[in-house]
Amino acid sequence: MNENVRIAVVGATGVVGREVLSALLDQGVPSERLAALASERSEAVELEYGEDTLELEKTTPESFRGVGLVLLATPASASRKLAPVAQAAGAWVVDASSAFRADGNVPLVLPTFNPEVLGATFKGRIVSIPSAVSSALVSIIAPLQKAFGGVVRAQVTAMMGVSSAGVSGVGELEKQTAGLLSAREPEAHAFPHRIGFNLVPQVGPFMANSPWTEEEAGWTLEAARLFGARGETPVIAGTAVQVPTFYGHGLSVHVQLKVPAPVEQARAALKTSPALKVLDAPTEKVYPMPMLIAGDPAIHVGRLRTFPQAPEWLSLFAVVDNAGRGGALNLVEAGLRLLQRPA
Repeated sequence: MNENVRIAVVGATGVVGREVLSALLDQGVPSERLAALASERSEAVELEYGEDTLELEKTTPESFRGVGLVLLATPASASRKLAPVAQAAGAWVVDASSAFRADGNVPLVLPTFNPEVLGATFKGRIVSIPSAVSSALVSIIAPLQKAFGGVVRAQVTAMMGVSSAGVSGVGELEKQTAGLLSAREPEAHAFPHRIGFNLVPQVGPFMANSPWTEEEAGWTLEAARLFGARGETPVIAGTAVQVPTFYGHGLSVHVQLKVPAPVEQARAALKTSPALKVLDAPTEKVYPMPMLIAGDPAIHVGRLRTFPQAPEWLSLFAVVDNAGRGGALNLVEAGLRLLQRPA
């Protein structure tokens, strides 16, 4: 890898963008190699980067000149516009949004699952990463699939923190909570309904002429793309629920295996994955919770149970840091691997 290659982080002031900068700092990337880009309203703002500061610049086509890697922590609408421009400028592009996840010409890569794709030949210079929920589900299913001869299907209820809607989502929960505690009924802007002290069974827009949201449909699509290259694709479906927590997504998962799986064996299988951390001692009140996940690169898994009447079904609860492991770390790991490709 060229140690002098410049890296641009687009959306640097957002929830994921700030985590991207933190991950790059942890990787030892010096500030002089970085360009922190955002919208015009954030121009000239300074961000701390270790002992240095980064001055935010407005994102324009000229921003990508001389840049070798562009990390897009932007909404899908912005990514669709910016990724082709950065690619045309000669940069590698890794996108964290849903913009290219369904595009068969753009590799979908989860660095902890299929990193080999980043070294293979593919069309163009754009790479997409899966959603935080898809990343967690694939990471959980993969060791079970290997240990028990296959996974037939997985049913999930995803309880998603408001940071899934970015800075505006975090701000709205803060404002609504304060308002409700002061007996003021708040207005909803970032979400379809009030999120303070409420649950909303809709995350993102619904698909056209469909009862499924784009978030929910994405889990099925992304799992098919990731597992498809390996032969057997389990069916994944479920419901996304917006919950009044700030960070971390909780997943109630029911997995149907091809053969019965005693809990002890399932626990052992999950422990073989470096992407997972098993917290499963419920009688001691040890299990995954969003408050434990911040800054942890592992996906937490616990509450493992089976049913005597249906021994091939395994139930569990998992938590993923949606801004960190589910977004920024996957983005950075994929990008740095691309820079290791031969010129």
